Amino acid sequence: MQNIEIKVKVNSKTFTGKLYDNQTAKAFKALLPLTIKMEDFNRNEKKYDFQKPFPTNNHNPTKISKGDLMIWSDNTLVLFYKSFATPYSYTKLGKIDDPAGLEQALGSGNVTITFE
Repeated sequence: MQNIEIKVKVNSKTFTGKLYDNQTAKAFKALLPLTIKMEDFNRNEKKYDFQKPFPTNNHNPTKISKGDLMIWSDNTLVLFYKSFATPYSYTKLGKIDDPAGLEQALGSGNVTITFE
């Protein structure tokens, strides 16, 4: 499986991105299209807890980049809208190609996002 293109829709703004070639991304892709309400967390990410776990390969990336899409633990989808150093471990899922305007589109509260 090559990197798969995805669209991430937030209100009237659409971002393009890619899912990585790994088992976690394959499991996520099987759920698409997906519309979920993501909760703001730590003022740097949106998160959503799935009921079922994903296959994971957690590691500490040491740095999060704006636009990263990852799984924390084994069931929490996170979309980062700020860049920062991190001590936590994640499984890389994908990335927004051009995250310019992502923080503004996501806003400061909970938001409904469509992945397709």
